[in-house]
Amino acid sequence: MSIDLTQYEAGADYDGRYRRDLAALQKRLEHIQVAHIVNKRPAVVMLEGWDAAGKGGIIQRLSAEWDPRTYRVWPIAAPSSDEKAHHFLWRFWQRLPADGSIAVFDRSWYGRVLVERVEQFASEAEWRRAYDAINAFEAGLIGNDTTLIKIFVHITQEEQDRRLKARLRDPWKHWKTGLDDYHNRSRRAEYLEAMHEMFERTDTAEAPWVVIDGNDKKAARIAALTVIADRLEAGVRMVPPPLDPAVLKVAKKALKL
Repeated sequence: MSIDLTQYEAGADYDGRYRRDLAALQKRLEHIQVAHIVNKRPAVVMLEGWDAAGKGGIIQRLSAEWDPRTYRVWPIAAPSSDEKAHHFLWRFWQRLPADGSIAVFDRSWYGRVLVERVEQFASEAEWRRAYDAINAFEAGLIGNDTTLIKIFVHITQEEQDRRLKARLRDPWKHWKTGLDDYHNRSRRAEYLEAMHEMFERTDTAEAPWVVIDGNDKKAARIAALTVIADRLEAGVRMVPPPLDPAVLKVAKKALKL
């Protein structure tokens, strides 16, 4: 399906009580994680988007109330030499969640049809073949009862430039910027072309893309967490686990209840 990113550039301020609404979402997400644990349901949350779009901030708030034992954040960079020796999806197969766990990907297998395409790290034949491989990979996840959520965080060039300038001004944010940010910025038109085809070829009924207007950080965080919560809830039975009668018996005696 075709997706027009210009429809996600309003950048309207968040119209609500941000701290209260964020806290409510995080409590909801805490319960959702428990439901995945007790029902042994795996899930994959994947975020793509521009440099400085706010993916990290969304992930930080997504996992703020989660038990670290049953979720994992995978920041995806360039493949290692060992990973290059395998199929491009191999390194993602190694990172799929076990039953009851949630895997969060900060960038993903779509690097093959985005950065590897634009920067010519993959041949045209390789990245063109990747669309079918990705669709089959995602269909396999879903067929194996894994909930899959695909988020793309979009910002305008103007907003990206504002955030890049802020990183230059704050010494404690210098680590978050590098030459790649400016190289990628210079090739925005080529990335937009690649993104357009990516959406066209991989936005399927079973694994749809959700685009988030990231131009206002607070609105983007609430929107992204709401989508993720809705999708995760739809894939799991949201019923609290029963208390083991043996535990209750011992607890009553120990606590004099």
